[in-house]
Amino acid sequence: MNILDTIKVSVLSGVCIMQLIGCKQSTEETETAQSLPVLTVSEQPVELNETFSASIRGRQDVDIIPQVSGRITRLCVKEGERVRRGQILAIIDQVPYQAALRTAVANVSAAKARVETACIELSGKRFLFDENVISDYELSVARNQLAVAQAELEQAKAHEADARNNLSYTEIKSPSDGVVGTLPYRIGALVSPTIEQPFTVVSDNSEMYAYFSVSENKLHQWIVKYGSIDRIIRRMPPVHLEHRDGFIYGKQGKVETISGVANPTTGAVQIKVLFPNIDGSLISGTIGNVLIHGLDSVAIVIPMTATVELQDKIIAYRLKNGKTEAAYLTVDRLNDGNNYIVKDGLAVGDTIISEGVGLVKEGMSVTPKTGKE
Repeated sequence: MNILDTIKVSVLSGVCIMQLIGCKQSTEETETAQSLPVLTVSEQPVELNETFSASIRGRQDVDIIPQVSGRITRLCVKEGERVRRGQILAIIDQVPYQAALRTAVANVSAAKARVETACIELSGKRFLFDENVISDYELSVARNQLAVAQAELEQAKAHEADARNNLSYTEIKSPSDGVVGTLPYRIGALVSPTIEQPFTVVSDNSEMYAYFSVSENKLHQWIVKYGSIDRIIRRMPPVHLEHRDGFIYGKQGKVETISGVANPTTGAVQIKVLFPNIDGSLISGTIGNVLIHGLDSVAIVIPMTATVELQDKIIAYRLKNGKTEAAYLTVDRLNDGNNYIVKDGLAVGDTIISEGVGLVKEGMSVTPKTGKE
């Protein structure tokens, strides 16, 4: 082999090596850029589920405060017991009030006797006056004595009525039908009308109210949609109640009132929803969430398959210049259970990976896959 042949072989070898390197690079690029289906983010009409934190109260929660002072001698009910209006809850020591009533009754009897005596004296004075035995002054004195005796009788009767009332108040009674709350006072405890903590609370829980607040802006949106506050109350979709553990209460509620005055500090407006509570499963004083279904709106909606959940975060991958970029989303579930309503993290017009998101990583090269591929 001469020198010329050697040079030709070397040039050919170099060309082959360069072609092999180029093929390898092309293969690597092809392997790196994956082809995945994508979608363009857009808004569409949806039925929204809105959630509001709520406090649950009985239709009528009545603080029971004793009307007289004394020590409790008997408890007649237990915590959680259902009671009727007028039922005795507890009894305060009655001995001093019974004695006060006996004294008041005796005072009434004495006052009646003084009235009778004054009547007899006045009758005698009139006879003597008619016989010109006594003067008009003495007759007037007799009349005044009768008037004083009669006034003392009325006063004694009033004291007797007070004593009877006070004795009746020693029986602490329920003012309404309901369920007995906590009983912080036990037998022997001293109670009075000035106690800081009520003797107990009787809650009428046959129906329950859920109280929640909405912002001024949210209320304005509803007014624009429905026309007025009265129409909101009439046309608002049925309301559901979610317990803190996620359990959905089985009965639907209805918006009953919307406050006409906003909180001057927060600007929030209070709304009251009425729920039936026949089985008594709702407990006054608890908290939960009010769920309002079927509110028509427009929102960004993406399929759940276009997201992945990592460490309690919902992530979608946006495609920019052929590279993936993680978008951390704030979402609500749509009623169908297959889609998310995106509240934050994406904008209309964004391109995101729609399937296979679990295999995608930040900064990965992706070639959009069309439906024909």
